[in-house]
This record gives sequence, C-alpha cells and structure tokens, in this order.
Amino acid sequence: MTDEDTRYEAVRSRDARFDGEFFFAVETTGIYCRPSCPAVTPKRRNVRFFATAAAAQGAGFRACRRCRPDAVPGSAEWNLRADVVGRAMRLIGDGVVDREGVAGLAARLGYSARQVQRQLTAELGAGPVALARAQRAHTARVLLQTTGLPVTEIAFASGFASVRQFNDTIRAVYASTPSGLRAAAPRGRKGATPGAGIPLRLAYRGPYRSGAVFDLLQREAVAGVEEVSGAPGRRTYRRTLRLPYGTGIVAVEERTGAAKAGPAAHPGGWLDARLHLTDPRDLTTAVQRLRRLFDLDADPYAVDERLGADPGLAPLVAARPGLRSPGTADPAELAVRALVGRAEAEHLVLRYGKALDAPSGSLTHLFPEPAVLAGAEPHGTLGALAAALADGTVRLDPGADRDATAAALLALPGMDPAVVAVVRARALGDPDVALPGADVRDDWRPWRSYAVQHLAVAGKLTD
Repeated sequence: MTDEDTRYEAVRSRDARFDGEFFFAVETTGIYCRPSCPAVTPKRRNVRFFATAAAAQGAGFRACRRCRPDAVPGSAEWNLRADVVGRAMRLIGDGVVDREGVAGLAARLGYSARQVQRQLTAELGAGPVALARAQRAHTARVLLQTTGLPVTEIAFASGFASVRQFNDTIRAVYASTPSGLRAAAPRGRKGATPGAGIPLRLAYRGPYRSGAVFDLLQREAVAGVEEVSGAPGRRTYRRTLRLPYGTGIVAVEERTGAAKAGPAAHPGGWLDARLHLTDPRDLTTAVQRLRRLFDLDADPYAVDERLGADPGLAPLVAARPGLRSPGTADPAELAVRALVGRAEAEHLVLRYGKALDAPSGSLTHLFPEPAVLAGAEPHGTLGALAAALADGTVRLDPGADRDATAAALLALPGMDPAVVAVVRARALGDPDVALPGADVRDDWRPWRSYAVQHLAVAGKLTD
C-alpha cells in the first residue's frame, strides 16, 4: 500500500491484514502502532506512516503498549523480493548484523557497507544498524517478560554491546526501564522457571491452515531429530536445532479450529511454541527460522486472491484458505533430505549426527553437518552436495541469491532438477517455484509454490 490515504483507511478499519506491512505513528502522542491497533483512531493530520518499526523508532516514536507493534508478523514482501533490500532484510532477521556487523552483511550481499546503508535507508527509512536495533529490543522484551534471566545477561543475549546501550534502547523504544518491562509482563508469563524454556507466540496474518503444515511435518519427520505427537488438531511438533552459538529444542503446537476466508472471519493469530536454548543469544535466529519453517510471514490474502482467480484452482483455494508453503529450520539439512529421502536421512543421523548432551524424549541428535557428511560420504551426488555446502560453493543462507544457488546446485554431478526446485522453494523460501514437468501455469506467478501445495494436498499434482 503506497498511497497514504489508503493506508489511513486501513488504520480506520483496524485492518489486521496490514499488520507488519506498515506502521503508523501519532505525532500528538509520540507513539507508533500496528494498523489494527484497537485505540481510538487519530486524526489524519496527526498520522505518519513508516515501512518499518525501526524507521518509526528512528523518528522518535515509541512502541504502543496496547497493540505491541513489535510482535506483528514480518512483511511478506521480504520473502517475495530477490533484490538486495529483500535479501538484506532476511539476513538481518536471521541475526547476521548482530553476529558479523554491517561489514559481514554487506559481504554476504556482495555490496559495500555504504551501498547497503544507502539502499536500505532510501527505501525503508532505516539502515542495517537501526533495523537490527529494533529487532534486539523485541528480543530483549521477550526475554524480560518470559524468563528469569538477570537483566545484565539479557542485555548481551539480545545482541547489545553494553548494558548502557541496552538500557538506552529500552527507554527509547518502550518508554520504560528493563525492570518496568519485566513487571508489566502478562500474568502467567513472568519469569518462567529454569528448565521450562521460553514461551513464544509466533504471530501470523490471515487464515492459517495449520493441519496441512503438520500433516507434512509428520510425514517427513526424521527420527532422532523430529517428532510429531498427538491427534490431528492437537498435535505437537518437536525438533532439535543447530544454532550459531549453541543448540536448541523447540515444541510448536498445532493451531486448532478451521481456517475461514476473509479478514473479518480470521484476521490472524499465533502458534504457541516453547523454546529451550543452550545459549539465549540464539533466540532471534531460532525464532526467525521457525517463522520460515511454518511460513508465518506469508500474505494469504494476496496468495488466495491470485490463485483463486484461476477456475481450476478456485475450488482448492476455497476449500483451504490460508494454505502455506512450509520452509525449513535448517536449509542445509533440508537440501540433504530432499536428495536422499526420509529413510536414508534417518540412517545418516544415526551414523553421523551429533548426539545431544541430554536427550529430550525421542529427540537424541542434531542432523549431521555438511562438513561431516562430506568427509564420511565423499562420493556421488550426496558427497558433492555436502562438500559444496561445506565450502560455500552452494549458499543456502537467507540472503543467498536464489538464481545463483539454483545454478550451483544444478552444476553438481547427478543433481535432479526436481530436488533443486524443492530446495529453492523450502530452503530458500522462494514463493514462486514450479516443480519441473508439473502442470503449473505461469499466470500463477508470483505464488507458484503455493499452487504446488494446493495441488499436492488435493492429490492433483501430476508430472
């Protein structure tokens, strides 16, 4: 939505479809909000619009305590776009700026730090440091309100360089002290007991067909690394996570209730999750990888509108509004699994996976790293893939160039184009991938990955 009057109408109608797509701020109160904020609608002359929360914060506005604009789904635009801004936003979401700085972000994108700063600021109103700062503030709020970690530990776990920087940012973003934020935590979520993990609400917009996602995860679950338990509608998905600073175990609950069409029927919601981390610095990265796995930043309204206009797909879209195109929590793992299949993946886990220090039920291992597989299985397509992932010839990080990665994969000996399509759709999160040979039309662009999901769930995917 580029027209500000149209945006204001979305604010007046409290339209949750646009939560995360833009933010609005009120000059008379100094507060910024999500479009669906339930507060009294401000006068148009007092409203300013921003593409990101970071831009609103940079203009001096603080987050609304009522609608919590830092907890909205991410913009679907960053999943769709393959340009430098879209790639940069995916990398920042994964925590690259916190771990590697702006120079590391720029190197991954193949640009200078000055070019990245200029492009992000020109389009989004905030540079990479400001965007990462907004994300750190949100991570800090989650840790303050859901764990009993000391404030000093939270400061560094959130990615701040000093306690002073942490305190200043919390005051600027939330108009509160860290202790004040902790005291304002919702009842029942204050200071989780040690060992209980971090409770999370993973927000999404619009209808969400969780049953289809959990069906897929259950069919694909690799023993030792994943499990799905419970009856349909009440299932729990659990898996191990390899993260930059340590490891994790996550449990995500299936969202009960049928998805309905239309913003009034289902403006959005969340998946309940609980995350156990060996190092809290991994929280931001873990959350973003879960969001990609469950495709939580998608725009189901745009997808369903485009695909529903096709006479062949219209009945499928009407039957399953909000159907998602799941990604992965570990791109390298997904690439290997797409190549070898579930049964062989389980054998690889048993032979080469790293055992957890303390098993959690049936979760006992991390999926083997590419370097380990390259040394243990050096021959054939698996060996070539593992080596390419280990040495960076094939990049699957959130900022990877999708076309370049697909070309590098196809250059590997014996690589099947169908495997490359799966990797592109799920490991790289490309929303517009058609399986080779499948009856998928160009006029379904840019949502062909979702069309494939509709055809697959309906049993109509033909080669």
